[in-house]
Amino acid sequence: MDQKTGCSLIAIVAAAVLLAIAMIGYPQYRVYSQRLAGEAALAEAQSSRQVAILEARAKKESAISLAEAEVIRAEGAAKANRILQDSLGGPEGYLRYLQIQALEETKASLIYVPTEAGLPVTEARRLGQ
Repeated sequence: MDQKTGCSLIAIVAAAVLLAIAMIGYPQYRVYSQRLAGEAALAEAQSSRQVAILEARAKKESAISLAEAEVIRAEGAAKANRILQDSLGGPEGYLRYLQIQALEETKASLIYVPTEAGLPVTEARRLGQ
């Protein structure tokens, strides 16, 4: 056997071994690669779920805090209204006070003031003459 034939034979055997390794190793590499891709997708899904849960908790806590603040504001307004009402002689005095406040804030040139019956005095007679 000459040296050329020996080198060719070694090259053929080496190529056959590499081909056998590739044929055995490639399917296993694909399985390994898919497993890693699946683990990455699972980790991303878990992370997204945790973010969604944390956002929902933050919204819940925010809603609870806003509701508590609204209750405190309403209690304060109720106390202030009660104090004003009591100091003005009851509900009628308080309503009269609110009416005066509204009249002071208006820019109208003609204002209808309710009579004892709670109805405004109309201008029909004055305008008709």
